[in-house]
Amino acid sequence: MRHFDPPPRKMEYAAFVDKFGGVYEHFPEIAMRAFGNGLSSETDTPEGLAAAMAEVAAALDHPAKLKLIGNHPDLAGRLAIGELTAASRSEQAGAGLDQCTPDEFLRFQDLNETYKAKFGFPFILAVSGKTRGDILAAFEKRIDNDSETEFRAALSEIDKIARIRLEAMAG
Repeated sequence: MRHFDPPPRKMEYAAFVDKFGGVYEHFPEIAMRAFGNGLSSETDTPEGLAAAMAEVAAALDHPAKLKLIGNHPDLAGRLAIGELTAASRSEQAGAGLDQCTPDEFLRFQDLNETYKAKFGFPFILAVSGKTRGDILAAFEKRIDNDSETEFRAALSEIDKIARIRLEAMAG
């Protein structure tokens, strides 16, 4: 099992928030609250810190959860014009979203617009290890879900993204 160096439980508040505040897209409050809840030897691993941060995210009220979901970029959207965080850019490029054909790009744009019109927030998917085809298939499958199902799915995918980011940070 991999551990962070230095261990999060031994970090000062400012250093912890600086290092882990971006794990949840534009939502450093999750890292701040996780630190405030207290850290233990369990949070010195990516899995343990991911669980602690997911617990904080789950405890957010509904408006804060909507904000958290809304902080995420459209898939294959802003990638083309460079308006992503470094982590999002890397994740989307790793899935090949920076290499969409014109037809794929138009399909992503159409699905993004349709999804946001239906649910009021962007489609969220942990794209690590997925291909453009996998992502489009997931998009097309989930767009038929009801709002509550998609709300829960988005939050679950955000927790997966955070865990993947934490694993990458541990090396």
